[in-house]
Parts: sequence; C-alpha cells; structure tokens
Amino acid sequence: MKMAALCAEFGDLAQIKKQLISVISLCKERGLLHSAKASELAFSLDPLPKDKLPASPPFTEEDAQDLDALTLAKSYFDLKEYDRAAYFLKGCCSQKAYFLYMYSRYLSGEKKKDDETVDSLGPLEKGQVRNEALRELRVELSKKHIAGELDGFTLYLYGVVLRKLDLLKEAVEVFVEAIHALPLHWGAWLELSNLVTNIEMLKSLSLPDCWIKDFFMAHMYTELQMIKEALQKYQNLMEAGFSKSTYIISQIAVAYHNIRDIDQALALFNELREQDPFRIDNMDTFSNLLYVKVSSLLFDDNSVISNYYSLRSQHEKAALYFQRALKLNPRCLGAWTLMGHEYMEMKNTSAAIQAYRHAIEVNKRDYRAWYGLGQTYEILKMPFYCLYYYRKAHQLRPNDSRMLVALGESYEKLSQQLEAKKCYWRAYSVGDVEKMALLKLAKLHEQLNEYDDAAQCYMLYIQDIFSCGEQLEHAEVSTALRYLGQYYFKNKLYDEASLCAQRCCDYNDAREEGKALLRQISLVRDQIETPSADLFAPLSNNNTPVRRVSPLNLISFTP
Repeated sequence: MKMAALCAEFGDLAQIKKQLISVISLCKERGLLHSAKASELAFSLDPLPKDKLPASPPFTEEDAQDLDALTLAKSYFDLKEYDRAAYFLKGCCSQKAYFLYMYSRYLSGEKKKDDETVDSLGPLEKGQVRNEALRELRVELSKKHIAGELDGFTLYLYGVVLRKLDLLKEAVEVFVEAIHALPLHWGAWLELSNLVTNIEMLKSLSLPDCWIKDFFMAHMYTELQMIKEALQKYQNLMEAGFSKSTYIISQIAVAYHNIRDIDQALALFNELREQDPFRIDNMDTFSNLLYVKVSSLLFDDNSVISNYYSLRSQHEKAALYFQRALKLNPRCLGAWTLMGHEYMEMKNTSAAIQAYRHAIEVNKRDYRAWYGLGQTYEILKMPFYCLYYYRKAHQLRPNDSRMLVALGESYEKLSQQLEAKKCYWRAYSVGDVEKMALLKLAKLHEQLNEYDDAAQCYMLYIQDIFSCGEQLEHAEVSTALRYLGQYYFKNKLYDEASLCAQRCCDYNDAREEGKALLRQISLVRDQIETPSADLFAPLSNNNTPVRRVSPLNLISFTP
C-alpha cells in the first residue's frame, strides 16, 4: 500500500486533498474512526475535478483471495459483533484482513472491559479491570514486528496494545515507526500525543517532515499549555488554506478555554455551531463554558445534560448521565473528570477516585483529574497523597493560582511552612484567581508570630479585594481589618488604627471589636504622641519576598 509523495509544505492544496481522500478510504476499510478528522480537513478544501481524484490502491492476489471473508467480517464489525468478525477472518493472509482480525479481537476485549467498568463503577477493585486479550495480541504482534511484517496500520495497533499494557517507552517507539510508515494516519499521531509528557520529549522525537506534522505540533502545544505557540500554529494553518476547517476552529476554542478566556472561547464555539450545528466533539467543553457562565444549556448530549443537573445540584442524575455518555464513548475525558466531580459532591470518595484515575488513563495531562484526586485525598485527610497529586496538577498548570494555593495548604498541613509561604506568594504573583493566597499567607505569618509580614499581606489583601470591583463571597476583609487595627494600635499609629476600627464597624462579625478599639484609642490618643518613624521595619523573616508598602489608605476604598 503506497500513497502519493507527501507535501513538505502547504503550497499544493490539491495534492493534500488527494492524500486526505486516499487515507480516508484506507481508514474506512479498516473500521478506523479517526478518518473523521481527515474528512473534516478534506471538506474544508476545494473539491477536486473528476480527473484529479486519487486512484484506488492496488488490489493484490491476497486481497482477492480474502475478499469474501473480509466483506462478511466487515459487515459484522460495523454491527459491533467483534468476536464474530474475528472468527471469519482467522487464517486470512492479506494485510487488510490481518489488521481487521487483530483489531476486532482488541475491540472485543475493550468492549467487555468497558461494560464491566462503567456498570460497576464505584468499588476500588473495579479499577483493576483489564482487557484480557492484550497479552495474546502483544505476543502475536511482537513476532510479526520482529519479522518486519507489520504495515503502518498494524504498527499503530501494536502501539495501542503496548500503551494499554503500560509499556510506554516501547509504545512511543512503535507509534513513531507507525507514523513514518503511514504519516497521514491521524490516529497514530493522537496516540503518540497522549504519551508526550513535556516539551523536551516532544523535541527529541524523530518525526517525518510532512504537512500534517504542523497539526500535531499545534495539538501538542495546546496539550502542554503552550497556548501562545498553539494559537500561532493554528493561525498559520488557517492562512495556509484551512480557514474553513471546523477542526481548527474547535481547537482554537479549546485553547482559549484552557487560558480561561471564556468570552473568546464561547464566541468561537457559537461560530462553530453555525457551521456544524449537530457537532458533538468538544461540546463537553462548550457545556463547561456555559456552566461557568450559568447559562441555559441547549444540546441533547448526555454530558451536557449532566452539567444541567449538576447546575441544579441534582448530582445523582448528573452522575447517571455521565455514565450513559461513557457507555457511548468510554474514552471521553471530560465525562470521566466531571463524573469524579459529581461523586465528590455526593461524598462518594472511592468512586470519585476511580473516575479521576480513568480520566488520567485517557489523558495523563488532564490537570483537572490530578487536582480532583488531590481534593479527594484532602477530604480523606491524607496530606502526603494530596501533595503528590497537587504537584502533578501544578506541573501541568504552573501559572494557575488554584494549584499553588492547594500546594501551599498541603505544605502547611505537613508543617512545611517555608514551602507553604513560597506557594502562597507565587500564587499571588501569577494572578490569584480566587483572591485567597494573600489571606492564607497573612494567617500563616500571624501563626508564626511574624507580625510585620502578616500586616503587609493583610494590607495587600484588602487592596486586592477592593480593586477587583466586586465583593467576593469568601472575602475576609473584616479579619484583615481587625488584625490591622490591633497592629496599628500596638505600634501607636492611632490614626490608622482608628480608620481600621471604623471600617470594622461596617461588618457584623467585627463591629463590637471595632467599637472596643475605638474606645481604647480615645482613651490614649490625647496622652501619647503618635511616633513618626517608618512603621515597617525590616521583615522578620527574609524568606518571604513581601514588598514594602506604605500604611494602608482605606479612605479611597469603599467595602
């Protein structure tokens, strides 16, 4: 099976279209669903005239001999009767029939495993369910591999088997070999992407220099949270002739979702719906964006219905619909992760752990699953486990303040205060989404009797809360004002102490303390002169890089 020479650049779009049409046909003959992506790309390019359409692949003597058995088996395969398909393909000699025979056996084992896993999700031991056919498939494919008898498609299947058996290093090597043998098979690229853990590993791979590599690199940049590079790649691809590609539009929307640019992501998803209104791919991400916006959900999809029930706090129904979604697509990453969230809401920690672990099995770079595992073990009061999973989440999202705050809390529970302080300060420095880092850092300084540092952090915290333009539900401004009032009073800065005490009176939980402090100030104000020395002497602990600020001016802020 040979195809036309691959284009190194995007200059000849007609040649690219011919290659896409050829690989779509090859994938369909073998029951591979990844041809859908190639079809989307082909549809975005201009149609070819009849005389420019690619010729059918050569028909060998082995193909002719296996034709009847292959036709019958493929009809059973399409009906998902995999064991039946494998039975009629046993003994066939052609490459096409051999692949479908092995692939049918693999899918049969996967179907049995998924049925048992999803139906019984909950008990911890169910996480050990495996495809019983994997070991036999590996032995048979390994012999063929050593003999050099595997084509690009069967190499891809061999790589999948190795990955499922957790033989990841060997799987990477086989996927790279499969890509060299058949560069336009997007399924092999996708499987390889799931095994690339960092940019250094990505650069070390020996990949063929063809136009589809740009799609792979853009996908990898998105997965590795290198969003600026991913968006640039996708922009280049659109300018190269793929401007009508719904796949690229969806990937750009996902990239904006990953950097929490909700409005931009929603605009792209709405554009995508206009072009492809019945699309299911990435609709779980769209639903999550709508969930964040607390909007009405408009799609008849199990994952989206689950989000609807979750929004209404009907977590049992939400989990049920996620299970239904997983029966339709057991490799749906979003459904596993979100089902873990629902089990967390239901206090079913063992089921939540298994759901998150399944999500990680689908994609080890899903930070939400790692973070969810950390939260689950935090509920179980297992801080060492929390620390491990939060570290994993932080590695995937190094500039996400939520991961840093969670890490800081874990370090604090393990009495590693120095590391906790570093995490809280870093969370504030990268942009604290939840406005919690400074508050936690201030309380930690207060516990350690580092009073000056605590005051600095409380002042920054109040400024941060008021500058965001809206009061957050969890904001503890009264806590900060109480501390600063006492701090200023002890340092004989009675004007600032009085202002803090007055502000305390605006909050129910601090009103009495504010009034008491005002009375104390009135007793001593006329007797003792307020010192003019600089309030903030050198910090008591140089390990925390708290910046110098002047005493807080609360007059310009309105709680």
